Amino acid sequence: MIFMDLGVFSKGNHVVKFREAASWSVVWILCAMAFYLIIDTNGDLIHGIDSYAKLQVLHKKFADHVHLVPGDFQQSLQNYRDNMSLEFITGYLVEYALSVDNIFVLILVFSSFGVREKYFKKVLFWGIMGAVVLRCLFIFIGSALLQQFDWIIYIFGAFLAYTGVKMFFESDEDENIETDKHPVVKLVSKFLPVFPRYVGENFFVKKDGKWMATPLFVVLMIIEFTDLIFAVDSVPAVFSVTKDPYIVFFSNIFAILGLRSMFFFLANILHIFHYLNYGLALLLTYIGTKMLAHHWLKEVGFTNSHSLIIIISILALSILASLLFPKKKIVVLENSSASATPDHI
Repeated sequence: MIFMDLGVFSKGNHVVKFREAASWSVVWILCAMAFYLIIDTNGDLIHGIDSYAKLQVLHKKFADHVHLVPGDFQQSLQNYRDNMSLEFITGYLVEYALSVDNIFVLILVFSSFGVREKYFKKVLFWGIMGAVVLRCLFIFIGSALLQQFDWIIYIFGAFLAYTGVKMFFESDEDENIETDKHPVVKLVSKFLPVFPRYVGENFFVKKDGKWMATPLFVVLMIIEFTDLIFAVDSVPAVFSVTKDPYIVFFSNIFAILGLRSMFFFLANILHIFHYLNYGLALLLTYIGTKMLAHHWLKEVGFTNSHSLIIIISILALSILASLLFPKKKIVVLENSSASATPDHI
């Protein structure tokens, strides 16, 4: 799907307009919805469930809250599929919402490093490619740890609750990146010679017979590093929804696939939703608390359906509050293409 986006539908390096970004955002969301339907009708193919005995094993391992009907394999299987599809869509919504915070940082990176707007698309494409690989490793390592050590879920929960509370009280005003002091800039400069200025869309350039990284490659590495940091929050958040590593992976990947189009869609209107950060902080706090209290919630009959309603309510209220109580002073991000390209990092 990523290569289709790049090879078939891509128009090369160009400034992605609002309408194009909105269209692609709809495409990626529809793809996720189509996958939801596939899981709901054929989700058993993920684990190759071909008998009631195997269904019982997976039920105990990943979804012991799902109702199995003794003697009725088909109904039990459909109940399991329904649960998988609900877990997928809930995890997808959590990931998609948390990726908004990632977009705040991406805007800051591109602005601080003076990247021309027409190169945003290429940098984000390769950034997402790297994110897919990193998330894959992160998810399956995390799943293996959870299956071996149940108590790790409490560590995940405490970390997310702490992050959410911290995020709620932190101010994002006057944020800036000191480009020459960024740890990724220092790390890349230590191992690779870096050319002092941008060379079009190139990540590397050959000068005097020697290959050198360009500042655009350094920006790409910062984006990969940024996604790794955000994965520390977002991946454990989905484990609060499901322990099935494949559902965690699918929900992450579909959210990442839509990240690039959502970046261009929200970049110029994100300042309108000034309460969204508080909503995301509350979302992380809720997810962390849910992980800490998962045994008690299970006993009282709390399900993923209830969780989905709470997640949607938190996001909807933060968006509604932003629209009802607009920010008096709005700072609009200037077009990066109009800014001067820095001579050095």
